[in-house]
Amino acid sequence: MALPALARTRPHYGGVLHVEITGDPWRGEDGLARSLAFDGLTTLDANGMLQPALAASWQSDGNDHRWDLRLRPGVHFHDGSPLTATAVVMSLNLACMGNCPWKAVRAAGTLSLIFTSDSPLPNLPALLAGNAFLIALTRNADGQTPAQPIGTGPFQVASTAGNVLTLAANENCWQGRPFADQIVVTSHRSIHDQWLDLGVGRADVVEVPAEQLRQAQQQRLTVVSSPPVRLLALAVSDSGTLANPMLRAAIAQAVDRSATYNVIFQKQGEITASLLPQSLTGYAFLFPATRDLNKANELRGGLNPLPLMLKADGNGAIELTAQRLALNLREAGFNVQIAGNAQRADLVLMDLPIAGSDPTGVLASLLLNAGQPAAVSARNPEALFRAEHDFLELHTIVPLLNLPRAYAVGGRLHNFALHADGTPDLASASVEEAP
Repeated sequence: MALPALARTRPHYGGVLHVEITGDPWRGEDGLARSLAFDGLTTLDANGMLQPALAASWQSDGNDHRWDLRLRPGVHFHDGSPLTATAVVMSLNLACMGNCPWKAVRAAGTLSLIFTSDSPLPNLPALLAGNAFLIALTRNADGQTPAQPIGTGPFQVASTAGNVLTLAANENCWQGRPFADQIVVTSHRSIHDQWLDLGVGRADVVEVPAEQLRQAQQQRLTVVSSPPVRLLALAVSDSGTLANPMLRAAIAQAVDRSATYNVIFQKQGEITASLLPQSLTGYAFLFPATRDLNKANELRGGLNPLPLMLKADGNGAIELTAQRLALNLREAGFNVQIAGNAQRADLVLMDLPIAGSDPTGVLASLLLNAGQPAAVSARNPEALFRAEHDFLELHTIVPLLNLPRAYAVGGRLHNFALHADGTPDLASASVEEAP
């Protein structure tokens, strides 16, 4: 049922690979089209190890306050424009819009980048492997914004029509040509319709949400599943009403992880009160994950805070989790309302990537994605535990569950595997055309 990859066969070039998804292929850090069209400066291999990508090498000095990255020579964007340090700087500045983990980045010649930071940034190469920092061309040769996304990745945009995006193989990709000639991505497709299309051969890859893994098994779908690579967590504001640390601690004690795990996610993944999974650190069990409603009421101390707004963006399971969390907190004396599309939120249910094999780098990336300071300098397990413990004591992030990613695949697809973050590696997959 849960396979690390489909059986390897000798791949061949050609064919059209059909993928269906529920969301937008360009939105979100794990947007499928982003990982196909764009590359990062660094990347994670299948084992979660950090590897060079558009940056061929890097080194730091000044106690990690300054990093020098050297770009890979001879790389071109899809439109033929050369990859330069200036183009990378423009892409990175647009990606984080002034809220970057570094203080400044500048070009030093054609192929060198200099990153500087007021505080040590020992995990910069790991941070740059995140999908938020994939490199896109922001200005073409005429100085204009490209009409469509342009990167250096294995596929480039061929056409867009409604909810159907067609990507064509990049014949001159610096990593080598991908096997499929085209990938057709149909977006905003319900899981029910995705599975129907897979069954009749209209789709080759479809999504399997964690909460529906058991159902996929009952329907005898061929599923490729990752280890837990996502952290479902509750972000808690430390301003306004919740500037009171006792109230934040009460919220952390009031959440019922077991009910969410057993009922909503059908016992898929793992219950956790740790930011990093047990498999990565070996100490996650030291963070208690049981609910203590009496302790929550004690910490609240009879205070009746103003109504709290809880925001959740995601699929049905995420919305159900938000509703259950609201119920948990009401039982602890908090007046919680689901925020919907409201701009202001005191509580936000977040789905955070936790891919990688280096715990310190994973923690830094996780905190960055959660909007927290990302400088983590722990060099041994004891220091890492202390850094994570001290952060969790702030109760601005309450970990809930570690969840896998999973996809169901059709019979004509070969050499399908998942990246370290659980997203599909479609550049390495090949399709068998009908005779």
